[in-house]
Amino acid sequence: MIIRPTDPLNAKDWRLVPAAVAVWLAVLLGLLLTWWLTFVVGALACAAGVWALRGRLIRLRGPTRRIIRVDVLEQRERWLRRGVGWSLVVCGALAMVPTSLRMRSSELDPMRVAAERGEAARLAVELSDRPKQIFSTGFGGQQAGAHSALVTAKVLHARVGGREMSSHGTVVLLVPVEGWSKLLPGQEVQVDGDLAPNDRAVAMVRVRGPPEGMTPASAVQRAAESLRAGLRSASGVLADEPAGLLPGLVVGDTSALPHRVVEEFQAAGMSHLLAVSGANLAIVGVAALLLLRALKFGPKCCAAGAGLVLLGFVVLAGPEPSVLRAAVMGGVGLLALVVGRQQAALPALAASIIGLVLDDPAMATNVGFILSVLATGALVVVASKWTRSLAGKGIPRIIAEAVAVPAAAHLATAPVIAALNGQVSLVAVVANLLAAPVVAPATVLGLLAALVTGWLPWLGEVLVRFAGPELHWMIEVARHAAAVPGGVVGWPAGWLGGVLLAVFLVGLVLVMRRKRLRVLVIAVVVGALVVLVPVRVFQPGWPPSGWSAVACDVGQGDSIVLATDEPGRAVVVDTGPDPGAVAGCLSRLGVSTIPLVVLSHLHADHVGGLSAVLGEHTVGAVAVGSGRLPGWAWRQVRSEAERAEVPLVWLSAGQRLEWPGLTIEVLGPRVVDTREDGEATGTEINNGSLVLRATTRSGRLLLTGDVELAAQADLLDEHIDLTADILKVPHHGSRYIAPEFLTAVHPRVALISVGAGNRYGHPSPGTITQLTLKGAMVLRTDQDGDSAVLGTSTDLSVVRRGDPRAPPDH
Repeated sequence: MIIRPTDPLNAKDWRLVPAAVAVWLAVLLGLLLTWWLTFVVGALACAAGVWALRGRLIRLRGPTRRIIRVDVLEQRERWLRRGVGWSLVVCGALAMVPTSLRMRSSELDPMRVAAERGEAARLAVELSDRPKQIFSTGFGGQQAGAHSALVTAKVLHARVGGREMSSHGTVVLLVPVEGWSKLLPGQEVQVDGDLAPNDRAVAMVRVRGPPEGMTPASAVQRAAESLRAGLRSASGVLADEPAGLLPGLVVGDTSALPHRVVEEFQAAGMSHLLAVSGANLAIVGVAALLLLRALKFGPKCCAAGAGLVLLGFVVLAGPEPSVLRAAVMGGVGLLALVVGRQQAALPALAASIIGLVLDDPAMATNVGFILSVLATGALVVVASKWTRSLAGKGIPRIIAEAVAVPAAAHLATAPVIAALNGQVSLVAVVANLLAAPVVAPATVLGLLAALVTGWLPWLGEVLVRFAGPELHWMIEVARHAAAVPGGVVGWPAGWLGGVLLAVFLVGLVLVMRRKRLRVLVIAVVVGALVVLVPVRVFQPGWPPSGWSAVACDVGQGDSIVLATDEPGRAVVVDTGPDPGAVAGCLSRLGVSTIPLVVLSHLHADHVGGLSAVLGEHTVGAVAVGSGRLPGWAWRQVRSEAERAEVPLVWLSAGQRLEWPGLTIEVLGPRVVDTREDGEATGTEINNGSLVLRATTRSGRLLLTGDVELAAQADLLDEHIDLTADILKVPHHGSRYIAPEFLTAVHPRVALISVGAGNRYGHPSPGTITQLTLKGAMVLRTDQDGDSAVLGTSTDLSVVRRGDPRAPPDH
């Protein structure tokens, strides 16, 4: 069968694709299994290439799927066959030697054995990238934020277990943020730490202290860091969220971006905007080309100028896998422009895969690299076809492209994201469609601000202010998309879940190509929407009418909402560890006005969400007890209250607060500690928790913070009436709860605010058993989600948001 120049198969140049697939597969199998598989796959690729060059290319064609041997081809077909053949031969040979030998050397590196034994080591290394901070949710006295970071490095010299070791592989350093956050690629340092196994490198090194013997960074890296610092400085004229987003959008620096925004971008399927990828380089490259063409430069000068701009941007953003992939592809594309082949996106992508994977085999398993390649491939191969199809149906081309591009990218990357996170975003296409128009202007303005701030700070701030509305729009799109009920659905995690979703999506695309089946699929989708939308979106029964108290599902932390008789007005006791979780709970409840926010004590899992409560609601005051430790938390609470212009008030035992339909009495702590400096144990801070008795329409509710045995004993010794219809179980249901305390309270409903899969063993099985034996109905936020109490003290009932269809429990 002869392929004519007008045949659709010729719309794309596929010559390098088989070689790219062979190289990636060879290295992937070598990394996941053993090095000699790289050699075997390379040999098979060479054989396939020789076979293609000899004219024995076998193809399947036609409805009868006849096998046709092509011996005599037209010139274009011979050209295509030779390109496939030679690329397979060359790339297969490179996979055999030297790539497989490099992988053998890495696999047999003596440091791997030492890592298995967990030996101590002193290494001299050269950093390959900038430290990437790891966010951790706050709990107890540990402040939320980045306390450690990961950085990849090449081993220069190793001393393991007191002996010299010959190793020149790559290691991953787990380092403290302090002392490491400002290091740059190319710097040489000496570290002490413990080795541990790692899939990405010969070992992971848990570094115990600051770097030693640092060499200075290169002038280029220092200049790039100066530009990044200028961008961060200029961004300070904006509010915290857009100020943190702009460096992330331009150069992938999310160190100042609130974690709530990161989570919302992930849920909305917009997390690719927080990492430098092909989109960034495309925006920068196109802007450079347009400027050079406006100045009347020819194609070669335009390509050379754009190439220099891309090279500078790579240095500015850092040598991340996705950045390198996009840079190589952009360079190949510019080369194609110079030689007059402007439709070379697919060969450029294939060439970038081949070059980067052969240069750094670890790229084959890098998630960012995989997502970047899949998204770019979908745009090149699928999105263009979908755009033509939609345009052929009368849809304006600009709208067709706006729909096809995010849809193709999302479908291509969804299996990998599902395998990693165990969830699938159903709002990603719409969210990206809404955000797309402002991404390019914000990126260009941010890049210009980075370039000029060092010389003209005022001009950099002006450019950042111009980018402010675009950044705010992106944040709002992500926030609203992430808040859509049912917008993110669970999916099996791991490679099996990814394969299942890939098979499902491929099948769906194939089915949609047939008109009759397409109608059937549309009917099924419409039927599913009719059934599921009322359940997942409108959530019948939530919030339940007449609720008096709700334990919010905020993860491993506490947040209780107490209703007043005035609609939309409620008192909040504790704000959980994370702004996004408590903000979502209050939004679902329809709370707009909060006369008082009470912080039972200053542990991170009780005060971490305060910024969202203050920033998104009308708040009368923030109330705290006598405790002022840990110091960082007290300073954070004061700062956030001052920023929101909300007064701080102090509560002590004996006070009584009233609102229509709600009364709160302060019962404890009985022992007061007003220290603002120094250290205190977690137990001491827990025992300083405010203990409140709230009288609601549903009866008495005892709020206990995290009081442990000593504080419980103090309350019992004071002979305070602790009886309550509802108990907020102390300290997430820990084992430090006295049976006598539970007997004194004798609750009918026990609310346990706890995070799923927490590492603290909360709630204690013994505590749950005690509560059950005393006749209490136990509700856990890790299993039941937001849990509401309603009714009266004589007709008490509960509603679990985790299963909104379930009838109220009495």
